[in-house]
Amino acid sequence: MSAKEVKKNSIIQTALKLFSTKGFYNTTIPDIAKSMQMSVGNMYNYFASKEELAKYAIKYSTNILAKQLRTINHMDISCKEKIFLFTREYLENVKDSPEVIEYFLRVYLSNREVFAQGCEGFLCVSEFVTEVMILLDEGAERNELRQQEFFSAFSMIMGCLGGFAFLSGEKVLDKDLLEYSDSVAENIYRALKSDKT
Repeated sequence: MSAKEVKKNSIIQTALKLFSTKGFYNTTIPDIAKSMQMSVGNMYNYFASKEELAKYAIKYSTNILAKQLRTINHMDISCKEKIFLFTREYLENVKDSPEVIEYFLRVYLSNREVFAQGCEGFLCVSEFVTEVMILLDEGAERNELRQQEFFSAFSMIMGCLGGFAFLSGEKVLDKDLLEYSDSVAENIYRALKSDKT
């Protein structure tokens, strides 16, 4: 990875934190530049606009999740075990890097107008969506998960995980987030499992 790529990723990580805490519209390029100890002019050498940075940030954050799920999808284990592993890793991300998940929930989903051009549909999150599709398809082929409409299954998985990310961010959980991992995974699995298992 070149020095420019490393710097670009560092800017994205800083932007994720600021966007997820202050919101997209309340965060400015000068805010990000100040946090990076860079000049505003230098920031524009990496990103032409705040909107462009926001699009890179959603790709960056969901690709982290995609890479983790891709590794799990390649494991020779049951679909149930994959769901349990993915749930654990997702919740670990929520705990260790909350800005990644918060950005998705509080910026990407709440400010769709920012992503209207260049991120239509699932375009900017396609790697992650593809890995979820693979998990569901392989589970159905092995009769571990039932055949069902993708968007319903995807929404159920992400609704459950996103809900726990939100509850964690609001600090209303009465236990450590990871203590919920197995029960969350069990609920996801029960909602998806085949009647044949």
